[in-house]
Amino acid sequence: MKILFGSILRGMRKSAGMSQEDIALDLHMSISNVSRLETDKYELKAADLIRWANATQSQEVIAALILGIDVGLLQQALEFISSTTTLVGMIFLGGI
Repeated sequence: MKILFGSILRGMRKSAGMSQEDIALDLHMSISNVSRLETDKYELKAADLIRWANATQSQEVIAALILGIDVGLLQQALEFISSTTTLVGMIFLGGI
């Protein structure tokens, strides 16, 4: 089964509030290449996926793809872990 990454890339970019021009500038590529990646006309390289995730602050998307789970589920788990860690830190530091 071949994964089509175009819609995933577009979602990552839009969630970050970035235009195609913004991501093109960040990744040092042409706007037409961004468009081709988002429409699955170019095959996505792993290095470009990592750079895209870093530019859009969407690293959890890569983690979810690797783990084979829904991105939303992973985000909820990360938020829970973050809030729990903060609470535990406050307890040990005498903040509560």
